[in-house]
Amino acid sequence: MSKRPVICILGPTGAGKTAAALGLAEVFGVRVINFDSRQVYEDFPIITAQPSPEEQAVCPHELYGFLPTSEAITAAAFVRMAEERIDAAAGDELPVLVGGTGMYLQSLTSGLAPIPDIPAEIRERIRGRAELEGGPALYAELEKVDPEYCKRTHPNNRQRNARALEVYEATGKTFTWWHNREVPPSPYEFLKIGIGIELAELTPLLGLRIEKMLEAGAVDEARSAWEKCPDERAPGWSGIGCSELLSFIRGGADMEETVRAWAGNTRAYAKRQLTWFKREKDINWFAPDEHRAAVDFVRRWLADCSRAG
Repeated sequence: MSKRPVICILGPTGAGKTAAALGLAEVFGVRVINFDSRQVYEDFPIITAQPSPEEQAVCPHELYGFLPTSEAITAAAFVRMAEERIDAAAGDELPVLVGGTGMYLQSLTSGLAPIPDIPAEIRERIRGRAELEGGPALYAELEKVDPEYCKRTHPNNRQRNARALEVYEATGKTFTWWHNREVPPSPYEFLKIGIGIELAELTPLLGLRIEKMLEAGAVDEARSAWEKCPDERAPGWSGIGCSELLSFIRGGADMEETVRAWAGNTRAYAKRQLTWFKREKDINWFAPDEHRAAVDFVRRWLADCSRAG
């Protein structure tokens, strides 16, 4: 049986990935599936630049705005949900993954280590320790058992350090050991479409986008989210824009400082995304306004897939 074709539209924040997906929807029957780790949060549709209601009305959109601010999502959980949405697409629908979280996409396209489910008691205990002791304390413990994984994480990354320790305690094997296991081949054939733009050109566009978010009600959105989840350590508040606006509404910064920090952190994030994606050799890059060229490229690729199948 031939593999199911799946399109991945990726690139830095603000590059125009949603517009590219809607360009495909003008020609193909498309089901858009989010792979942005911030756009999963239900309380922040404006601040995380989720597709507007009008955009989502063009074709089905999945995995946007469903997660409470208080909850975290792992790459493994994302892969399970994304695969469910891909498999649920009708036979004539083209699954189109859209986002900028490279780790999520890599986990889906390359497969995940076959780590068994972690008992809730172990997970809750170690994550409770992470809250009380902080990421550096867990990192120091992790260095003793899995120094190789410590090269890929950071002392302040509380969630990843806790995850590695809970896996070690539950299974007796390190995160590195599990990630070196063979993973089954994917049932999907992926085509990666990159929306390419230089950082110097993108930077002013990011500033304009922040202005539009503020005009659209980003501050009120943050205030409403804080009323629902008044915990600054909650996973949803860690996102860029969310954390800066939280400082503003709690009196820690004025609006000028808030916008400056928001813009600077957004630019730094876009730079990291560009660095991540440039390491990948199988991305087909198009400029933000090259929708027709991208459509033609996808059409030829699907025809090749059909012949190969």
